[in-house]
Amino acid sequence: MTRELESSARPNVFAPDARYYALSAYMRREFGGVVRKISVDAHFSCPNIDGSVGRGGCIFCDAASFSPSRQIGLREISDQIEDGVTRLKRRFDASKFIAYFQPSTNTHAPVDVLERVYRSALRRPEIVGIAIGTRPDACSEPVLALLETLARETWLALELGVQSSHDRTLQWLNRGHDYRSFVDATRRARARGLRVGAHVILGLPCESRADVATTARRLATLGLHSIKLHHLYVVKGTRLERLWRDGAVPLPTLDEYAELVVDFLERLSPSTVVERVAGEVGSDYLVAPSWTAIKHAGRNAVERALRARDSYQGKYFDPSVQDPFVE
Repeated sequence: MTRELESSARPNVFAPDARYYALSAYMRREFGGVVRKISVDAHFSCPNIDGSVGRGGCIFCDAASFSPSRQIGLREISDQIEDGVTRLKRRFDASKFIAYFQPSTNTHAPVDVLERVYRSALRRPEIVGIAIGTRPDACSEPVLALLETLARETWLALELGVQSSHDRTLQWLNRGHDYRSFVDATRRARARGLRVGAHVILGLPCESRADVATTARRLATLGLHSIKLHHLYVVKGTRLERLWRDGAVPLPTLDEYAELVVDFLERLSPSTVVERVAGEVGSDYLVAPSWTAIKHAGRNAVERALRARDSYQGKYFDPSVQDPFVE
């Protein structure tokens, strides 16, 4: 096992008194003020549902539960942007926004369709960038070439769902791809100068704390721009719900989850933006765990755990390690 050395100080990119590089701190540095994300649904499908890769999708997935825009129903992108700008201006007094293509696989379409969709979200002057959520196996070279072109014109982030670096876990989740495909997509995107983010699930029943730490160390070698951490939660109508009701899937308590997040953050590069430390889902969709419904419960628990351990993001990060540890 690799011996982990503690770094001497928290990086100055963190906000005062913060123990990780939160999205809000990054946005202030990048844009000079508050920037909010508007969830946009481009009505794309998923290759793990439509048969391109597989059918049935991930065991945890219900697209509507992840997206306010999909919960409302199918609408034009311009209408979604208009509603989001109006609502978030009123709620947060924000004037700058990023259009976040959130539900399903937002590179799963012909390139000309993708370009038309992305550019339609950039028409309003308040939109200062776009974030595109997708799968690592849906990042063809023509798609990445388009994103490289757009990234010269606006702020752009490519968010890849990986969930774990362990192939046995990805098989259990029915992801339809392996970890190697994530490493490959990340390297090709970064070679084009793109910001790449990763989505990871912690608290999976088939993973130990050591497995979580391994995923963090592996991802830390890839030069990721950002990370989103989610806890394993159950939404209605999914295969995960059936497994959970059958007693086959234990879920972490709030405190257990917070400890996993701290384990992960300690090994992550301090320059990686932490967009979130726990998942969120609407009460109409949530089955378990109940603490998911408590606003900011996950974030508050993580911050308590960081203080209790006197820890911070990057505490055990080793920049000399370059091997992505592909299985």
